Amino acid sequence: MAKRLSPEQYIAIGYLAQPHNGGKTIAEIAKECGVSERTIYNWKNDETFERELIAQMRRNVRDMIPAVNRAMFDTAIKDGNAAAAKLLLQQVGLLTDKVEVETKTTAEVPDLDELKRMVAEMDEE
Repeated sequence: MAKRLSPEQYIAIGYLAQPHNGGKTIAEIAKECGVSERTIYNWKNDETFERELIAQMRRNVRDMIPAVNRAMFDTAIKDGNAAAAKLLLQQVGLLTDKVEVETKTTAEVPDLDELKRMVAEMDEE
């Protein structure tokens, strides 16, 4: 069974997952959680705590994606920034490295038996 985190650990994660610890020092986070600074550092070395911290960081980044996309869009338009435009188009799947080739032919493609017959005729010649 997986180890559960305490409410105090979730409070610490809330700050630690933000840029610059949400504007707080480790000492301030520890005080708010009612623990020592050493406890915060011990938590950061705990595998379960670390997994949840990383998961919260991912959620924070995911929540910021619309604002980042808007900033890239504005930069691409206002500054004529081709790199920002390319990245934005790639992110929404409108620009890929995938190449699609479509061929159009009016000739009928012979089936396998017909191809074998044609090869046999060429071998006889």
